[in-house]
Amino acid sequence: MSQHAPPHGEMVDAGDYQLHCLRYGEGPAVVFLHGSGPGASAYSNFKHNIDTVVSAGHQAVLIDMVGFGYSSKPEGIDYTTELFATTVKAALDNLGVSECTLVGNSLGGAICIRLALDHPAFVKRLVMMAPGGIEERETYFAMPGIAKMVSSFVGGELDREGLRSVLETLVFDPKWVTDELIEERFCILETQPKDVLSRMIVPSMGEQLGALSCPVYGFWGQQDEMTPATGATKFLDQVDDCQFLMIAGCGHWVMVEHQSIFNKKLSDILHS
Repeated sequence: MSQHAPPHGEMVDAGDYQLHCLRYGEGPAVVFLHGSGPGASAYSNFKHNIDTVVSAGHQAVLIDMVGFGYSSKPEGIDYTTELFATTVKAALDNLGVSECTLVGNSLGGAICIRLALDHPAFVKRLVMMAPGGIEERETYFAMPGIAKMVSSFVGGELDREGLRSVLETLVFDPKWVTDELIEERFCILETQPKDVLSRMIVPSMGEQLGALSCPVYGFWGQQDEMTPATGATKFLDQVDDCQFLMIAGCGHWVMVEHQSIFNKKLSDILHS
């Protein structure tokens, strides 16, 4: 395996599957849920944000959702919102997490929303970067980044340069797509079933956002090519305790491209 592969942590039982988990620091749990895409893992999404959580006196819990990272990757099944949410909750139960702050990007944001709706006492606050799950499937598939990712991953065989091309749609500045990142994600990509994208089913929860009972903090890049930045208004219109920060010169990965802004705000949130 590449020297740039994500670090190995612990495998945690999650019903019929096992989820890979990395834990850093001690204190109240801050659970990170990553986005989808070829070679995705929690560490790849959030390695720039771990120190902020630990410095704030919290425990950073990075979970590879089913089908991603080092977690179980079943084939021949639908990858549904329920599958992602129930396996994450089962893993956290087995880790002894009884309450947490959920931090999610893209698909991870959608699963954060589902968990907060289904288990309101479990989720203390939501922090989300360009969350999915709030538009209809057709809206997402019309986005240039999603269209490119699906056609490249599901419709063909990605090599390293193809992976680079897909990842560059996730950022405003391509400098963030480094050779190290390509290697980090390529070793995961080689084990991923196409079903994780071709059979992903995440219905819109856009009309349910008003039922969220915890504070919601959000971030969106103005140049996001994966999820429409106008989605922020859906939260602001429906959630009473809600803040969204829109960032210019930023794509889908706010926590990577503008990590100093994100980390400062995250620290403030955790100290509130």
